[in-house]
Amino acid sequence: MNLRELALKVTDVVQEAGKHVLQDQLNPHDLGASLVVGNGSTRVTSDTDDTLVRFVENRLRYLGVFDGFWESRPERSEPGNRYWCVGKIDGSINFVRNMSEWSVTVSLFEFNEFGHAQPVLGVVHAPALGLTYAAAKGQGAIRIRHTAVGDRREKIIPSTTRSLKGSVVCYGMSYFSEESKRALKVIADIAGLPADIKRVGPASLDLCKVADGTYDAYFEPHLHRWDIPAVSAGAVVVWESQGRLQQWNGDAIHWRQENDVVATNGLIDDELQPYLH
Repeated sequence: MNLRELALKVTDVVQEAGKHVLQDQLNPHDLGASLVVGNGSTRVTSDTDDTLVRFVENRLRYLGVFDGFWESRPERSEPGNRYWCVGKIDGSINFVRNMSEWSVTVSLFEFNEFGHAQPVLGVVHAPALGLTYAAAKGQGAIRIRHTAVGDRREKIIPSTTRSLKGSVVCYGMSYFSEESKRALKVIADIAGLPADIKRVGPASLDLCKVADGTYDAYFEPHLHRWDIPAVSAGAVVVWESQGRLQQWNGDAIHWRQENDVVATNGLIDDELQPYLH
């Protein structure tokens, strides 16, 4: 099974998982009690997350277990090793507060000849929005819209906006105040240039919305290790749509440390970059 075929199979798994999680959101729940804040993250109750991850991981084993899962990989991996990376709900606060902008994510990491891991397949599914994004290395990226007459598959590309002036920019903020100040400083500095500045989230969907041209750019400081499943899935969608994704300083994303992430249509980088520095 090639990566394109595998991505479509993963899409089926993630969409099925999303139905169950969406039902959890629609069921009555205590908006305050469902949040757990600790260890630097804010997430939904462990029952929802754990059930989601367990369901997806079990289904992925039938598609190809490869070398296991990202969270339990050995300290050292060999070139060619592949690991599934299954995320918990991305956008947990949106989920608990009955907003539609949250997602279920899966990516597949592969170690190259230099021993560096890179995601080569990514699926981001937003059940409440009826949207799914899927991409595989060398195969392009697609958006699947769920409609009353069936699913519509569309190849996606970024916007063609060439200037920060008149653009639509999205940003993310950390739960920690010192980290969030960096994002807000950039927003204050570019205010008056973009036509609009959005703050919706989650990271995986913000990346995909750069890939399909909804946003011209998205940036967020201090994405943490627990953000890797969401960012890696969205990263493949951005790259395969011909968008650009890197750290604020221009370095490549490092999948074993924190990252200041910026994704763009590839045309407004030079103008946006000074503000990120």
